Amino acid sequence: MLVELRLENYAVIDNVAVEFASGLNLLTGETGAGKSILIDALALLLGDKASSDVIRSGADRAIVASVFELDSRAGKVVKGILATNGIDPEEETIILRREIASGGKGRVFVNNQPATVAVLRQLAPHLATIHAQNESILAFDGPTRLALLDAFAGTQTESTAEAFAQWKTIGNRIAELERDETDRLRLLDLWSFQKNEIEDAKLEGGEDERLETEKRVLANAEKIYAAAMNAFDLLYEGNTSTSSSLRAAQRHIEELARYEPRFREAMEALETARISVEDVGGTLRDYAGGIHASPEHLAEVEDRLALIDRLKRKYGSTLHHVINFGAEVSRKLNEMENKDEVLRQHRAELTNAKEHYIQASWIVSKKRAEAARRLERLVEAEINDLAMKSTFRIESVASEEEGNWSPSGFDQVAYMIATNPGEPLHRLENIASGGELSRVMLALKASVEAGGSPLAAKKRSMGSPRTLIFDEIDSGIGGRAAEAVGRKLKNLSRTSQVLCVTHLPQIATFADHHYLIEKREAAGRSRTTVRRIVGSERTEEVARMISGAKLTDTSRKHAEQMLKANA
Repeated sequence: MLVELRLENYAVIDNVAVEFASGLNLLTGETGAGKSILIDALALLLGDKASSDVIRSGADRAIVASVFELDSRAGKVVKGILATNGIDPEEETIILRREIASGGKGRVFVNNQPATVAVLRQLAPHLATIHAQNESILAFDGPTRLALLDAFAGTQTESTAEAFAQWKTIGNRIAELERDETDRLRLLDLWSFQKNEIEDAKLEGGEDERLETEKRVLANAEKIYAAAMNAFDLLYEGNTSTSSSLRAAQRHIEELARYEPRFREAMEALETARISVEDVGGTLRDYAGGIHASPEHLAEVEDRLALIDRLKRKYGSTLHHVINFGAEVSRKLNEMENKDEVLRQHRAELTNAKEHYIQASWIVSKKRAEAARRLERLVEAEINDLAMKSTFRIESVASEEEGNWSPSGFDQVAYMIATNPGEPLHRLENIASGGELSRVMLALKASVEAGGSPLAAKKRSMGSPRTLIFDEIDSGIGGRAAEAVGRKLKNLSRTSQVLCVTHLPQIATFADHHYLIEKREAAGRSRTTVRRIVGSERTEEVARMISGAKLTDTSRKHAEQMLKANA
């Protein structure tokens, strides 16, 4: 969920911080106030291409930052992405910041640590989705289209992913074995050298940690020996040692016990203490006896550690990785030496892996085809509630050709729409009108949330609701259609945080949180501000949206009635 958005020297905004909340967040304001600026800024934080044109006149850089709150499931995925990119995660939030410099260069920070735009693009699908004017569909590529259908169908693709990985692994092994002779000989020489180097080292698991301890002892042998022997003398050996003092005290208490029986327990306690002290003393003496200041042995240990460190730099970050690397190289060499037999075995395994993958993929494909028919009907009905006389179809093509294979199966899904009666169907992402595109995406999201299998519903309830952002979704509609859009946004906001820029009062009245965007002139410069409005201010804004700049008592009353009806 988007918690906060900050903009500094961005377009006509000098400095703005907006706090958002769960539910339906609606942004309104007069035309030209800069409502879409916030959406554009969010797109930058999700990996969109930056331009120095967005820098406010007179400034040398623009800064856009946001804070997203994560639930447990999204947090797990996001933390995995951060760990892969060497970024430390926060507990329950992620902080994104992007700086656009006047020279065209910029910087990206995630959790206040340097990052790249590529990292933002990896994070984006798990944080927010933007459906904006002048956008095709952000990240609405083949895998995303398939994932949307799977979310509705409750499709489980674990079996296809496992079968695909198995097929891919075996195929890669065959490719290695079938390299041309020059490459094969070069690899054999390399692998033989690596195998011999690791085997000659005769590595043992945990050896590096043991040697580091031994090195510390050898390097400080005199200090350690002196400390152990001094402690031994104080506890056991000297005339005034703890052991001697305890023995003397025992004799005196033994005398007391002859006359006062209650001191017998004290005698036993002292005896236990003396035995413990003498045991510790004996341990210290034995330990000191095993310490030998040997520069030669220290040099041997250091040489051994240097060898292990060199192998770690070449073959793995830990000793365990180096040992595993050696085992893998040995396996490859063995396969090369028995190439023909191993190839026959691998080809048989590849045939089995293909059959397993195809079987698993057809099961998934059949479920998707059935779900697509149901989703078509739902989406078409939803679209036509939004002042669009449209025909909607989902084309799902399954192909067993290996070029179409992926971990999620071999289906290719396209969402097709004709936005007017009699027109041919076109791909959804190619719709020219941004307003139409936003409304169709709203219908899609609402349908996926409303329908689907029990498993899909369970997955949605357990999943992490992303922030859904709609810009100018009300283009070209009004009246009952606008009210239908508002209701759909409200329903969608029950499971996902929704941000929406709107011009229509019918939609604005459904807001859980209403933000007013205003542009004013100060010191000869335009300045845009964003603030949350409630109560009478909200009534005034809805009345302005109804009647324009000139407010009337009628428009105010109408606004009050609409707000009460849609509360």
